[in-house]
Amino acid sequence: MDPRQDFHEDFGITGLARYIGMQLEYLDAPGCLDLALRLSEDRGGSAYVKEVLDDARRLARSSMPDEALSALWLAAVNGRFDPARANLPIRDWFDRIADTCTGYVRRDDPSFEPEEPEPDGHPELGATLLAELRAVEAVLAEKAVTDLYVPPLPALVPALEAAITTGGADLGFRLFLRAMKVYFIPIGPGRLARFEEIGRTLGYHDWVVEDGNLNVWADLED
Repeated sequence: MDPRQDFHEDFGITGLARYIGMQLEYLDAPGCLDLALRLSEDRGGSAYVKEVLDDARRLARSSMPDEALSALWLAAVNGRFDPARANLPIRDWFDRIADTCTGYVRRDDPSFEPEEPEPDGHPELGATLLAELRAVEAVLAEKAVTDLYVPPLPALVPALEAAITTGGADLGFRLFLRAMKVYFIPIGPGRLARFEEIGRTLGYHDWVVEDGNLNVWADLED
């Protein structure tokens, strides 16, 4: 079985962001990294950590501008930790996450060296994901600048588009889902079914897509 099928909730950098976003208090950098280690122990050890590591390295090395990377992170964590407030450039922050994950894996495998992130394994999903993003673009863009808890992020929608086109369908879709959940964007059963089918194509457990945090309206046609 694909190890990802054992992750019954979001994983990788978006899984970490989900738990940071659930904290009642704003976190600092050590608090976020400590949470990453505690989640690793609880959620599957090295297999879970390697997903966070791969995502962090992919983002740190991406061609996206820093503003886009910051918008993706702040939206994903529901504004609970802003690296800029700690004088941490966003790419340095992703590198720090990656270094923490590498250190965790080396506890059991001292020779471990991170591999370069693999190319997008599902390029055929790019157009599908962009179509889904554009369908909710207006509502998501408005929420991204009017939310009471997350600072205004006018760059969020372009950043999500860039994440899909440059970061690949897997990471791009999970970042898109995080934004949809954080901002509680209304969707109908039709869109939910399409999201779930994308998740199955990417090898996710069903609960990764619909974990109870999507805003699904039975009478909404989309």
